[in-house]
Amino acid sequence: MVILILMDALLRLFRRYPSAGRFLVVGGIGFLLTMAINYGLKLFVIPQHPVSALVIGTVVATVVSYWLNKKWSFGDRGGRHTGLEMLYFVIVSAIGIALNSAPLYLSRYAFGLEVPHVSRATQEIADFVSGPVIGTAIAMVFRYWAMSRWVFVRRADV
Repeated sequence: MVILILMDALLRLFRRYPSAGRFLVVGGIGFLLTMAINYGLKLFVIPQHPVSALVIGTVVATVVSYWLNKKWSFGDRGGRHTGLEMLYFVIVSAIGIALNSAPLYLSRYAFGLEVPHVSRATQEIADFVSGPVIGTAIAMVFRYWAMSRWVFVRRADV
C-alpha cells in the first residue's frame, strides 16, 4: 500500500516536474556509485578514514552526475558558456559535498560514535544514517535548488 502511494507520488512528480524526476534518477545512480566507492575504500583501503572515503566516493559520483545532469536532467537548459557552467557546478558540488559529509563528521568526531566508545555495529549504523541518509538528503535538496537556480539556468534567464 505504502509502495503504491510512493510510486504514484513519484509518477506525478515526474509528469509535473520532469527535470526533478530525472534529477532523482541521476541522484540514485550517484548514490549507488558513492556507496560502492565509500564502502570499498572504508572496508578495504582506508578503514581509519571514513570521512575521506565518503568524500572520495562523493567526488567521483559528482563528476558522473555533472555529465548526466547536463545531458539529461537539465538538457533543455544551459545557456551559459560551458566553462562558467562547470565553475558554478564545482562550487555548488563542493558545498554539497561539505553538506553531505558534515553529519558523518559530527557523528564520528563530535558525538564520538566510533569504536571503542560504541560497538562496531553501532558505529556502522551511525555512519550509514549520518552520511548516506541524512547527509545525502540535505545535499540533494540543496543541489537541486542551486543547480536549477545557478548552474543549469534556462536560456532566457542567462
